[in-house]
Amino acid sequence: MTSPLATEAAPFGRLLTAMATPFTTDGELDLDAAAALATHLVDNGSDGLVVSGTTGESPTTTGAEDGRLLAAVIEAVGDRAAILAGVGTNDTRHTVELAEQAVRAGVDGLLLVSPYYSKPPQSGLLANIDAVAAAGGDTPIMLYDIVGRTGVEISEATYAELESRPTVVAVKDASADLVRGARLRANSSLALYAGDDALALPWLALGAVGVVSVVSHVAAARIKAMIEAVDAGDLARARDIDNELLPLIHAIMGQTQGAIAAKAAVAELGVIPHAGVRLPLTPATDEQVQVIRAALKDADLLA
Repeated sequence: MTSPLATEAAPFGRLLTAMATPFTTDGELDLDAAAALATHLVDNGSDGLVVSGTTGESPTTTGAEDGRLLAAVIEAVGDRAAILAGVGTNDTRHTVELAEQAVRAGVDGLLLVSPYYSKPPQSGLLANIDAVAAAGGDTPIMLYDIVGRTGVEISEATYAELESRPTVVAVKDASADLVRGARLRANSSLALYAGDDALALPWLALGAVGVVSVVSHVAAARIKAMIEAVDAGDLARARDIDNELLPLIHAIMGQTQGAIAAKAAVAELGVIPHAGVRLPLTPATDEQVQVIRAALKDADLLA
C-alpha cells in the first residue's frame, strides 16, 4: 500500500485529502459511506488519504472507531493510495495506542499533530514524537504543525533535533508563516506539505512537495493541475487555477469549520447520504449550504 506518486522527495504522494468521517443519521460510524467516500476521493485524483485527522472529527471518535474506520478505508483503496492515520491527541499514552493500532492495520504513515491544549514545552513535543516513533517502528511519520489548534509551535531548534529521527520524514505545515517555512525548507530534510488550502499555491511556490487538502473533497483534479503547473514552472497557469479555486476555498474553508462544510459539499454531490457531524460541531446552515451549492455549480461540479 502506497501512493503510486510517492517518491523520496514526496514520500506520501503529491495530493492527500484530509478525509471526512461519515456518520449514520443516529451518529454512528457509517463504514459503507466511508468506503464510498474514500473510493470517490481516489478516483478523482487524491494520491493519499488522511483518516481520523481534524477533518475526520478525530476528537469525537473512539480508538475502536478509528480502527474500524481505518480498516474500511484500507480495504477500499489501500492498494491505490497512501493511507495515513491521524494518531495525535493531547495524551501521549493514547497517541501511542492509536499508533500501534494503525501500524497493525498496515498504514503507510502516521499523521502526528502536536499535543493540544496542554501547551507542552519543546522537550515535551520531542518526547511525544519519540514515543510515537518508537511505537511505529519503521512506519514513516508526517508531523502536523498548526499552532492555531494546538497552542504550541514546533520550534526550528526542535526541527533540527528531528534530523536524527529517520522515520520523521515530512511535515504538514499550517502555520501560515511562509518566512519560517522558507527557513525550514532550506535547513531541514523534511518534506514540506502545504496544510492550508488558501495558501497552497504560495507553499508550492516556496518548495512544498505537495498539499494536504480539505477542498480536494470536491476539487482534487484542479489542485493536482495546480501542482503540475508549479512543477512545470508555469506560475501564470498555477495562479489561474488558484483563482478558479478561490470560491470553493471560501465556501468550504471560509464559512464554518472544515469538516462541516466538506461533508455538506460531498453530500450535495451525492457521495455520502447526509452531512451529519458530532457535537460540539453542528451541521452547516441552510445559508452555508446555499453558498457551497453555488460554488459547486459555478465550478461545473454540480448540475
